[in-house]
Amino acid sequence: MIPITRNWFRVGVALVALLLSFSAWAEVSLPRLVSDGMVLQRDQELTLWGWADPGESVQLTFRGSTYRSEADAEGHWQVTLPPLSAGGPDDLSISASNQLLVRDVLVGDVWLASGQSNMQLTMERTEPLYGRLMAEANNDQIREFTVPERYNFHGPQSDLEGGHWRSVNPDTIAGFSAVAYFFAESVHREQNVPVGIINASLGGSPVEAWLSEDALQAYPDELAEAKRYRDEAFEAQVIEQDQARAQAWHEELNAKDQGLKNGEPRWLGADVDLAEWQPFEVPGLFPTDGGKPINGAFWFRTTLDVPLHLAGQPGELDLGKIIDADQAYVNGVQVGSTGYRYPPRLYSIPPGVLKAGENTLVVRVVSQGGRGAFVADRLYELRMGRHRQDLSGTWHYRLGTAMPPAPSQTFVRWKPLGLFNGMIAPLRNYRIKGAIWYQGESNVSRAAQYRERFTALINDWRQQWGQGDFPFLYAQLANYLERAEQPGPSGWAQLREAQLQTLDAPHTAMAVTVDVGEWNDIHPLNKKAVGERLAAGASAVAYGEKGTYSGPVFDKMRIKGKRATLSFTHTGSGLALAIGDQPRGFAIAGEDRQFVWAEARLKGDRVEVWSDQVRKPVAVRYGWADNPDVNLINKEGFPASPFRTDNWSE
Repeated sequence: MIPITRNWFRVGVALVALLLSFSAWAEVSLPRLVSDGMVLQRDQELTLWGWADPGESVQLTFRGSTYRSEADAEGHWQVTLPPLSAGGPDDLSISASNQLLVRDVLVGDVWLASGQSNMQLTMERTEPLYGRLMAEANNDQIREFTVPERYNFHGPQSDLEGGHWRSVNPDTIAGFSAVAYFFAESVHREQNVPVGIINASLGGSPVEAWLSEDALQAYPDELAEAKRYRDEAFEAQVIEQDQARAQAWHEELNAKDQGLKNGEPRWLGADVDLAEWQPFEVPGLFPTDGGKPINGAFWFRTTLDVPLHLAGQPGELDLGKIIDADQAYVNGVQVGSTGYRYPPRLYSIPPGVLKAGENTLVVRVVSQGGRGAFVADRLYELRMGRHRQDLSGTWHYRLGTAMPPAPSQTFVRWKPLGLFNGMIAPLRNYRIKGAIWYQGESNVSRAAQYRERFTALINDWRQQWGQGDFPFLYAQLANYLERAEQPGPSGWAQLREAQLQTLDAPHTAMAVTVDVGEWNDIHPLNKKAVGERLAAGASAVAYGEKGTYSGPVFDKMRIKGKRATLSFTHTGSGLALAIGDQPRGFAIAGEDRQFVWAEARLKGDRVEVWSDQVRKPVAVRYGWADNPDVNLINKEGFPASPFRTDNWSE
């Protein structure tokens, strides 16, 4: 017998550790997308892939057929499955040195959903419109995989950091993309097959963030910007400096705010002397200094009236929309806070806070830049069961401290290339039916570039997937901001025009949404119309069905005397008006290029436009505004896209 010395023991431990580490590394593994509950694309050859020990044999079994592969020198393996018919659920097994089982697999149509916040916006945010629907939703045939938010400037990532497939039920639907859900629900209803959504979207992202490095070669400035952030020290420095500036601004704000003492609010009590407070009408814009916005901390207060029988009961506080950040207190208890302007202010008041009679509501608002506001045309209300108290009207305010505007942020995650590498590249092996897209708000200030760059994105993604010209459906920007009294330039109209022109790309369709926006919210709630209009585009572009799927699109203009006659494509069963008895939203100009509002009338499938102020018209525009007042549709109910007949510089 060989004695076991201390050195032999150490060698043995090392060998065991090495074998364990080798065994763990050699185990076959799968990408995040290939997981329980996934939906595979029907009627196409499929690639399923993963990782294992170099040279290791891998066996995959699905629907009674077995497929074999061998990991290459870098440990990557893949198998090709023949086209599969829709159906399921089935299990998929992978065998190598270990065994994996992927359960509950459906085969149907898989759609990639991407863009910025209006695609990312979840059903939870739309609960005021669709609460009952959400409570009753239950469809195992509709599933979504939400791609984790991630950017990377070094190169395309091979896998995602997390994520899982989930089906629709009352417990999960709140987290679904609202646009994607309504799109999927409509496609499932019409096609009667499972629908899978891969949701890779991120609020605030410009189109350049979603382009690959190959596509960015055409845009040297953006590519150079992406390459700057490959220097991790530089990226860390930018983020650190951003955070330091923001922290310093807020520390100075809090130190100067008279409404705080040692960092704690001191104007919350009912006994505060209002002699130094001024009346303020809610909703309304914050005061200015000679017309110049005042930034800093504002304090607002009013009273909540609670009937005796509701004392101590919980309540809900609806504070509409506030610009920019706020903290709300009821009887000295903080009931909610929001750090930026866009989310709705729906705050729950816990039991025991509200008393019978008068209660004190105090809202501290931090205006970070521009003019602060309690935004108009929103609901300001206390709700307790059936009891409602309208909170609009006269409040009182006091300025805690004025400040210079908060420093701007760099938003590294929105830089060119980063989101493609981090959120799109890991998806490319997964076969899809097509893509739906809702983005453009972040490119409005550079609308003149958008048509080229958006088209580049469509071409880039099609090349990356290697599936040919797969269907690409997108939403045109909704109406937003205050309505203009007179015709004039509009960045939002220019961006919509770029989106309209992108229809020149093959196998595309556009959902016009200029009738379902909200002037005071960049995130309108009516996502059902958006999803269903995208699905109408899919019926034609992806499924080859006949019928009307788009609203009227301008085709030609003929001028005779003082009148311009416009013809359209996609008129369906004929032109019609959504509301009213005369077309609205038309403007006309002569050689002086000065547009005035025009009169208009329907003449069959044409629109005749004129104005007594323009004797020799040369150009017509329709819906050319941030938030146009328009009503032209076809009889199928699809709204006409805004357009212009000129190409004059704005």
